[in-house]
Amino acid sequence: MSTSTSLTLSGPMGNCCTRSFKHEGEPVGRVENIAGFQTYISDPPNATSGPKKIILYFSDAFGPFYINAKLLQDYFASHGYVVLGLDYFHGDDASFHSGKTRFEAMPWAIKKHEAAQKETPKWVEAVRQIYGYCFGGPFSIEMAATDQVAAAAFAHPGFINEDHFRNLKKPFLLCCAESDFTFPAAARQKAEQILAEVKATYHVQVFSGVEHGFATRGDKKVESIRWAAEQCAQSVVKWFDRFSSPA
Repeated sequence: MSTSTSLTLSGPMGNCCTRSFKHEGEPVGRVENIAGFQTYISDPPNATSGPKKIILYFSDAFGPFYINAKLLQDYFASHGYVVLGLDYFHGDDASFHSGKTRFEAMPWAIKKHEAAQKETPKWVEAVRQIYGYCFGGPFSIEMAATDQVAAAAFAHPGFINEDHFRNLKKPFLLCCAESDFTFPAAARQKAEQILAEVKATYHVQVFSGVEHGFATRGDKKVESIRWAAEQCAQSVVKWFDRFSSPA
């Protein structure tokens, strides 16, 4: 968590975070209740009875049940992972407010983020009890400061400070947009400097011609956005493959 001396690197969300291009496809996952949270679960198509590799999917403001998020979770599952995405919005995600002229994103986001910080550990512990596994940016990087995961990753994060990077214990992948109001170039470069100083295991990708939100909400009719989103998803799978135990 942040301290009084830790400078903010990644700013909070803006109104653009409540806008999205819907992607097309047929989700294959299911919904279950875990520790009081509705959870999207996508299983590998050829699941075995052996040890499972788990990806905890901490969604952006549109939540895990938004079509784009479901399809992305299904993509990860198709590469051999059980993927679990919790709804820390309890049904009140940004998709229900998209297009509303009087909706104020920041007060909503701050309230939701504070609640999620308190509630998410309960869900994580319940998942561990069930699976015994080997918005979302802060949760992924905070988990990478513990021994609860093998590796972690984020794309175009918000609510990130310097200590998040200083405290890393696990390998971390950063998928970044060239133009990102919440994680601009100066902040990204400062993060890289910190990661090098603490001798973290990390990898940074910067995709040109795309903006904040490209990995989950971009217009896939635009070739540069589609390519960046696909490459980001592939990188996440390869990153987790590198550090996870064989299934």
